[in-house]
Amino acid sequence: QVQLVESGGGLVQPGGSLRLSCVGSGLTLDDYALGWFRQAPGKKREFVAAITWIGGNTHLPDSMKARFTISRDSTKNTGYLQINFLAPEDTAVYYCAAKDRPSYSYAEFSDINSYDDWGQGTQVTVSS
Repeated sequence: QVQLVESGGGLVQPGGSLRLSCVGSGLTLDDYALGWFRQAPGKKREFVAAITWIGGNTHLPDSMKARFTISRDSTKNTGYLQINFLAPEDTAVYYCAAKDRPSYSYAEFSDINSYDDWGQGTQVTVSS
């Protein structure tokens, strides 16, 4: 049974940083692409970042490249999302997701419907 478990969320002051983790079990992430998405209250779930497990190629929206970094540790079957200079608008539930189908373009990596397995999410709240 495939399972993704996020952690690392919490309450942080504006300007702070967080590193979210996503541990995969029941799958070997070497065969997968890992994505991070977020959903703020009353808003649609949006793409944040993706990484290919083999090669570590990353894909992020231009608006997030300055503050968001995605990475992975194959030895731990774990993906990470580093967020710096957090702002109140970053408040959301952050989800990791995985897929084992080939993806080649930004459009494919950012397509929420192309991901097969999802974690339960971790809450990030940015507030003073």
